[in-house]
Amino acid sequence: MTAGSGVLNKRNFSSLFGYALVLVWALFTFVLIGWVFFASLSTSSEIFSDHMFSFKSGLHFENYIKAWNTQRVSVFFMNSLLYTVVSCTAIILIASPAAYALSRFAFPGNTLIQNMFAAALGIPVIMIIMPLFGVVSALRLTNSRWVLMFLYTAMNIPFAVFYLLAFFRNLSFTYEEAASIDGCSPIAAFWKIMFPLIQPGLITLTIFNFITIWNEYFMSLIFANRQAVRPVAVGLYNMIQSMRYTGDWGGMFASVVIVFLPTFILYVFLSDKIIKGVTAGAIKG
Repeated sequence: MTAGSGVLNKRNFSSLFGYALVLVWALFTFVLIGWVFFASLSTSSEIFSDHMFSFKSGLHFENYIKAWNTQRVSVFFMNSLLYTVVSCTAIILIASPAAYALSRFAFPGNTLIQNMFAAALGIPVIMIIMPLFGVVSALRLTNSRWVLMFLYTAMNIPFAVFYLLAFFRNLSFTYEEAASIDGCSPIAAFWKIMFPLIQPGLITLTIFNFITIWNEYFMSLIFANRQAVRPVAVGLYNMIQSMRYTGDWGGMFASVVIVFLPTFILYVFLSDKIIKGVTAGAIKG
């Protein structure tokens, strides 16, 4: 056996081992999600029996109706949808011009501002949550949807700016030069030319922020004490706790499916956008 064939066999073995791990993980995830989905269509007695997948009593789609109306999943769902849509939009509108200015213009303090954004990425939320709660409580702004959206936006801007910097740095300066010759101001050149050119990064960033804000738990637990303003993460936790007394496990699993559905749809239909957005920032334009 030659040295080249030995290296090739090692590569094939490592590739097969990697594929096997991915396959095992995919099967585990598929079985787990499938079990939760089938449980959401079963009764509580069937869930704790050996014949849950037989559906002897039929498919109980009323679990979803009950969860949406009775368990107030509709309130939590719409709250989270409002928080994520508004916050993701605000993050893009704030971080994009900031990243563009930091990447294309030289001015005093440019490097310092970039370093501050990078340093902000390493600050754990738990370190600043109590001072923030003290300020919000002093201003009597707790249980406010606007405060939650403001905090979600502020917490995710450092990563957004740091992420978009790479995209703007990889764009050629000839775009702005051509726009300037045509009489475009720097602001008009940004919105009409540069902003559309980083669309892959914007889509990926929006997906990341959507998933992060949709699944956020700790901050909403502190700042959203009223049921009317709770997002899905906190609302779902409270529903799980209430199962000790109601025993409506089918409704609980239906709630889990409803909460999980938006992020699942994003992964299924926009996974290629995520990959393109992640790799596009590393390619020179």
